[in-house]
Amino acid sequence: MTSTASSTGSAPGTVSTLGLTPARPQATALTFHEGGRKQSIDYAKLAGEVREVAKGLVGLGVAPGDRVGILSTTRAEWVIADLAILATGAIVVPIYQTNAPEECQHVIKDSGLTVLFVEDGSQLKKLDALNGDVADLATVIAFEDATGDVLTLDAVKAKGAGVDGAEIDARASAVAPSDPATIVYTSGTTGLPKGVMLTHGNLESDVAMTLHRLPQAGHERFFIFLPLAHVLTRIVALLALTAGVELIFWQRDPKKLLDEVAEAKPTTVPSVPRLFEKIYTAANAKSAEAGGAKAAIFSRAVATGRRKLELDRAGKPIGPLLKLQHGLADKLVFSKIRDLFGGEIEVCITGAAPVDPEILDFFFAAGIPVLEGYGMTETSAVASVNSTEDYRVGTVGKPIVGCEVKIADDGEVLMRGPNVFTAYWNNEEATAKDLSDGWLHSGDLGEIDHDGFLKITGRKKDLIITSSGKNIAPSHLENLIRQHRWVSQCVIYGDRKQFLTAMITLDPDEVAALGEAVGAPGSSAADLSTNPAAIAEIDAVIEAANAKVAKIAGVKKFFILERDLTQDHGEMTPTLKVKRNVVYKEHEARFLALYEGAKAE
Repeated sequence: MTSTASSTGSAPGTVSTLGLTPARPQATALTFHEGGRKQSIDYAKLAGEVREVAKGLVGLGVAPGDRVGILSTTRAEWVIADLAILATGAIVVPIYQTNAPEECQHVIKDSGLTVLFVEDGSQLKKLDALNGDVADLATVIAFEDATGDVLTLDAVKAKGAGVDGAEIDARASAVAPSDPATIVYTSGTTGLPKGVMLTHGNLESDVAMTLHRLPQAGHERFFIFLPLAHVLTRIVALLALTAGVELIFWQRDPKKLLDEVAEAKPTTVPSVPRLFEKIYTAANAKSAEAGGAKAAIFSRAVATGRRKLELDRAGKPIGPLLKLQHGLADKLVFSKIRDLFGGEIEVCITGAAPVDPEILDFFFAAGIPVLEGYGMTETSAVASVNSTEDYRVGTVGKPIVGCEVKIADDGEVLMRGPNVFTAYWNNEEATAKDLSDGWLHSGDLGEIDHDGFLKITGRKKDLIITSSGKNIAPSHLENLIRQHRWVSQCVIYGDRKQFLTAMITLDPDEVAALGEAVGAPGSSAADLSTNPAAIAEIDAVIEAANAKVAKIAGVKKFFILERDLTQDHGEMTPTLKVKRNVVYKEHEARFLALYEGAKAE
């Protein structure tokens, strides 16, 4: 093994009593909108809700070890159901609300669900489409739109009227750290998703270890909008509730997301990189379109922010002139960026994909630390993360306390610790393949620098081997190309080929602007995919990115897809990762056409 980073931590516990015995009863726990009105409940009310639903589940016959699912968008009821299931000693099985009926069926049957919480009528229709082919599923509970045999939450609570609250306390207390808490099905970039079995100790450890690394994450108000079926959002919710702070839920309208963030005035926002990329590109585009003095002010402000940032990182003093210039830059530009987050933002956390260091520097300069982290479903979400006091842009930080990370001889990232899963559900073969002597084989390629910071350099399975035998990890160049405002997705192709090619999709929010820029106002993405001027624009984007990598790792030819990649087409996971194999198969003819008549290199 080439390098290792680790630290020690405390023993794990359980999350079965979380929410039942609040440390701050009168503090606001959950804030959400219902019927168009903003509502909040405190920790005492949350504890009561959790207990009532847990009693109802016991009244329905749910026993410790039973699997109970949740199929819903991110909302307050999701968290209440989650905590209630854990309190009964049962195992929570999240299902992405974007899953197709067949994908829901796989999770329901593979896990052996007996009870399922669903959000509303749209999710109930998915169950109807299965024609009853989910034999073990005995009870369905809907947050909204319950009809027929489907129970409401109030009906569930009524089922628990005769259940003694002491039964819930006894069950919650009987749960051991080694007992399974949840089975999280990976979003699956290849093949059917596997059920990752995480114990109470895994979840408790990851929460405690992350809070130790990010003490400021325990402050005041968390805003969540990503799917709670994804383990990172789930850990963030558990972290917030463990810290006794306010958890604010979005109103489930993507078009209003930024307005909701500003209104909520959160101190902490976890997000995928795309949110920060969109804000950055929009700010730059708005400045460029304004031109003249406004563009000059923006450029000077960004340059000033970067100079101050460099001195701060080097521990050097800031001169009076730069202080004055930065104060002006902050007033004219950076304060407006903070206002997009409500003006009280302290930290943002991101993962799932790399963020261009230029974008991170922009947000740091604006006083919004965007901290990159790394982990997998198999590590209960977080394995490493930067902190505001100890970070290095371009890395995913140092391992959290208690988690060991090392790099294998072939460059693969290996991890071990109390947050690492114990097994895949009903899949001994996959467990033996990915777990060896307690070490999780991530499938990611990385390196650890001399200060212990981890950098992810690519995916083992995504490595492209050209016909000349060169090994190329495409993710770096793909991310460089994706940073441009015109581009939504970039997928590089070229295994066993003489050079690399790419498929580009246009950002739907920028199609109109691109049409204007190339003299084709009103054009659709399909129109622009064959427009010579638009193709030339994308070619310039790719050439600029190519200049930052070795010649052999650059893209030589490309095509523009007529639409963006979507989950509906099976090309994206619920966490917006590209299913590379699906894209390759679906668009193989167009990739291969780029090689027609090409000479070997």
